[in-house]
Amino acid sequence: MQLKIMPKKKHLSAGGVPLILFLCQMISALDVPLDPKLLHDLVQPPTITQQSPKDYIIDPRENIVIQCEAKGKPPPSFSWTRNGTHFDIDKDPLVTMKPGSGTLVINIMSEGKAETYEGVYQCTARNERGAAVSNNIVVRPSRSPLWTKERLEPIVLQNGQSLVLPCRPPIGLPPAIIFWMDNSFQRLPQSERVSQGLNGDLYFSNVLPEDTREDYICYARFNHTQTIQQKQPISLKVISVDELNDTIAANLSDTEFYGAKSSKERPPTFLTPEGNESHKEELRGNVLSLECIAEGLPTPIIYWIKEDGMLPANRTFYRNFKKTLQITHVSEADSGNYQCIAKNALGAVHHTISVTVKAAPYWIVAPQNLVLSPGENGTLICRANGNPKPRISWLTNGVPIEIALDDPSRKIDGDTIIFSNVQESSSAVYQCNASNKYGYLLANAFVNVLAEPPRILTSANTLYQVIANRPALLDCAFFGSPMPTIEWFKGTKGSALHEDIYVLHDNGTLEIPVAQKDSTGTYTCVARNKLGMAKNEVHLEIKDPTRIIKQPEYAVVQRGSKVSFECRVKHDHTLIPTIMWLKDNGELPNDERFSTDKDHLVVSDVKDDDGGTYTCTANTTLDSASASAVLRVVDVPNPPFDLELTNQLDKSVQLTWTPGDDNNSPITKFIIEYEDAMHDAGLWRHQAEVSGTQTTAQLKLSPYVNYSFRVMAENSIGRSMPSEASEQYLTKAAEPDQNPMAVEGLGTEPDNLVITWKPLNGFQSNGPGLQYKVSWRQKDGDDEWTSVVVANVSKYIVSGTPTFVPYLIKVQALNDVGFAPEPAAVMGHSGEDLPMVAPGNVRVSVVNSTLAEVHWDPVPPKSVRGHLQGYRIYYWKTQSSSKRNRRHIEKKILTFQGTKTHGMLPGLQPYSHYALNVRVVNGKGEGPASTDRGFHTPEGVPSAPSSLKIVNPTLDSLTLEWDPPSHPNGILTEYILQYQPINSTHELGPLVDLKIPANKTRWTLKNLNFSTRYKFYFYAQTSVGPGSQITEEAITTVDEAMASRQVDIATQGWFIGLMCAVALLILILLIVCFIRRNKGGKYPVKEKEDAHADPEIQPMKEDDGTFGEYSDAEDHKPLKKGSRTPSDRTVKKEDSDDSLVDYGEGVNGQFNEDGSFIGQYSGKKEKEPAEGNESSEAPSPVNAMNSFV
Repeated sequence: MQLKIMPKKKHLSAGGVPLILFLCQMISALDVPLDPKLLHDLVQPPTITQQSPKDYIIDPRENIVIQCEAKGKPPPSFSWTRNGTHFDIDKDPLVTMKPGSGTLVINIMSEGKAETYEGVYQCTARNERGAAVSNNIVVRPSRSPLWTKERLEPIVLQNGQSLVLPCRPPIGLPPAIIFWMDNSFQRLPQSERVSQGLNGDLYFSNVLPEDTREDYICYARFNHTQTIQQKQPISLKVISVDELNDTIAANLSDTEFYGAKSSKERPPTFLTPEGNESHKEELRGNVLSLECIAEGLPTPIIYWIKEDGMLPANRTFYRNFKKTLQITHVSEADSGNYQCIAKNALGAVHHTISVTVKAAPYWIVAPQNLVLSPGENGTLICRANGNPKPRISWLTNGVPIEIALDDPSRKIDGDTIIFSNVQESSSAVYQCNASNKYGYLLANAFVNVLAEPPRILTSANTLYQVIANRPALLDCAFFGSPMPTIEWFKGTKGSALHEDIYVLHDNGTLEIPVAQKDSTGTYTCVARNKLGMAKNEVHLEIKDPTRIIKQPEYAVVQRGSKVSFECRVKHDHTLIPTIMWLKDNGELPNDERFSTDKDHLVVSDVKDDDGGTYTCTANTTLDSASASAVLRVVDVPNPPFDLELTNQLDKSVQLTWTPGDDNNSPITKFIIEYEDAMHDAGLWRHQAEVSGTQTTAQLKLSPYVNYSFRVMAENSIGRSMPSEASEQYLTKAAEPDQNPMAVEGLGTEPDNLVITWKPLNGFQSNGPGLQYKVSWRQKDGDDEWTSVVVANVSKYIVSGTPTFVPYLIKVQALNDVGFAPEPAAVMGHSGEDLPMVAPGNVRVSVVNSTLAEVHWDPVPPKSVRGHLQGYRIYYWKTQSSSKRNRRHIEKKILTFQGTKTHGMLPGLQPYSHYALNVRVVNGKGEGPASTDRGFHTPEGVPSAPSSLKIVNPTLDSLTLEWDPPSHPNGILTEYILQYQPINSTHELGPLVDLKIPANKTRWTLKNLNFSTRYKFYFYAQTSVGPGSQITEEAITTVDEAMASRQVDIATQGWFIGLMCAVALLILILLIVCFIRRNKGGKYPVKEKEDAHADPEIQPMKEDDGTFGEYSDAEDHKPLKKGSRTPSDRTVKKEDSDDSLVDYGEGVNGQFNEDGSFIGQYSGKKEKEPAEGNESSEAPSPVNAMNSFV
């Protein structure tokens, strides 16, 4: 419950209200508070508040202070008894009593002895209402006596015998703490074999030679006086049987004990306690300690059981290597038989300890103070228990009740005193004494008879502020005798509040179990008894609870990054919360990396120590709310360490390591790398990987390698830094276990064979002296193998071989230890020579104007004299059929791979004469060429005219000049000119066609409109068809008279005004169109565009949903009048549809055997002029309109 109590406009002082809330319960009240408001007229019998312990052991070196404090009204006076008689402190100058107190101070520092004041003391506090007495305080000075001097003979024992070293410390007060040490003040080691008993003796179950020493010393520490006493050192020597008999023979007769004693293994026997049974008595509430120490060889193990039940789980503890059983807070239920069992390999022994739990007196119901009004009744109950059952006796004002003055209002009934119709004279202090042989209990309880009208002690107009839906407690601390009745009212006219909704506590407090907003208001407490009435008003306000609406969330971040926790708080608007961040329930570290604002905690550059639980706490004056989130800081693991190599064999070793910190992200695997310091120092290579749970790996090794290993750990964040390198381990040399790879045999000359291979590296050599045995022989012959041993190289040349003969080749590794396994033979060839024969029967078939197919017969295989790589065609243009393009002859080359005997020649020039020949190709080069074979390509469509210019524009005419096509591709038959006007709105006019003879390069168009833009489309034709077009635009000139009139009109005022009005109207229309367009509606310009759709944007076909075909060539097509849709006339491309991509090119161009081209096209092509210049590139009709000036 969070409850804040405050008066209006100021807080209620702490502790002011609850001091006397208990006064509403007179019978059960323990005390009458001395509230400042009541001190002037409220009396109270004495009450002992502080006293020294019953068994009071003092330090004789300091002054003796015996405490006795009491309270009462009027303040009590104090007196003491010593050993049952009055102690007159005025007669002893060393004894003084503290002012306003009963505490005695005995000054023995200056003179006197503590023993003089040893005795039993009791304090009495008395005023007009009665007398209270303290416990009997037994004062005794502490003692730490010395050991008596004794002569300790050295002890000589046979190995394996048992031993008890006695301590027997002097009896001190309080008892000493015992421990064994040596001369260097080092505690002697203890174990299951050697241990200290509860009595302080040192027990050896069996002695060993290492027990031999001369300084076994028992120490007694007296804590009260902070002194330590030391026993004389004990010397122990443990010897073997032979040594013992030799010693005895020199000093004793053969019949002495030591000669007959055996140190063989033996079953256990108990050193303590003795016999089979023993008894133990303990007092209730103490710690029960049971001990069993056994001797035997081997050392026995101790077990404990309770014969008639289980040992209490939460109160049972084993000490001294299970030789001591301890049960804390014992009760009568712990009585019974406990059995200890000592066991070794030769047998077992049992001992039963019968435990009886007795009890000093303890309270069941202690007497409580009574505050009664005249004429009331009451009881004092004093009920105690113990074992044996305690005797109850009563005293009044320190005098046995049997001899005290008689009081007719009281009646004694065993442990109860009954009071009836009490009067003020019945006030007294009663003592209850419960005692048995183990101790006593003494309790003071007063009977105070008062007559007081009601008083309300809670401050008037106290303001209580409570959080909604929580209990509200409104205090009404009161006092009165007889005990007043309490009623609560809400508001000014409300009726008394009842317990159906409210809880009315006996101390006057009104509890509203679940306070709501409508609980706000003024409440009145009324106290009544037969002597009067009192009332008090308090005020209650209900506040909204403080809540965390956005809690911090669990975060996992990598070390060095930044993390942010959010904490948003909702609270009552009249309360101001304080936001506090905690880490692990403590303050945030004093580090600038931690920053907070209203809603966030930000931790920058996160470190490992930053991990933990972060709590956001919002505190107001009435309540608080908190939420926590865990931050887990992760990072790559720390490197492993302590690498160790074990089980070192020729080809394996075991590597072990200790993992580094996983930095809060479990290690998933370890990566092991090795370094070969002999062959590749400084280069680390991958060796193996193992799971993150392993710390050992069995590694396979190669011979003749100086290994070092390192380990890296990997988790979900990444890989650790490498560990320190392990120690080096050099494996023994062995013969190579593999031969060189990539063995080849290729001749570089017609009469040699070059044998190459990839050498073994140092790691693969397996030993010193790496060499290679190179062997070869002809594949198809019966020759023996020829072998040669070479150094660690990668090539060997065999000279004097026949041209292009297959050979079998072997390369075998060897070192100083031996040879590698026999290698497999590899086939190679001696050197190649140029082919001797040209392909025959070369035939050419023209496919179209740009493509021809060539066929030839293969050459005989023996004439190739090498690896057949294919056939190569050289072809060139001898002369164009039009005889206009006379250039230097350039040959082009196409190569066709393998045994292919036909191929395609793409990219030919139409209407041209070509020649070609064919050659066979091997690894050495080309053979002789075949006889040249000529062929002729037919006509094709021409390219676009090289240029088109419009010159000499007039009012009604334009002159066109052009250059013929750079590639006529045949005989030109005519030129076609098409043109159409473009008006001011970029609409195209009617299209006009005109044919021009092929021998013309200039043409004048007449009867054109003045000041009009025209677009021209121009192309050439052969007998095959029209070629690519070129386009251009031009404008006729303006009539001077009309221009003059226009100038005159433009200077008129009415015309200027009209133009301004038109401009304003256009501006308004543009604004309206812009608004409608943004809203998605159509506007006139858009409707016009829809009516004259761009022909370049083809509509989607309705039948299949695909788009219409798009062609760049259509930009150059003429447009019909009134429409921007191109005409149906199709303009063919200049180039042929045959592409080099479909065939091949270049010297390396190749065809597969199935006729598909896989090579490249090469050779210097004839440089062709561009098909027109950049300025004559035909724009689209849209661009044509946009270019209108």
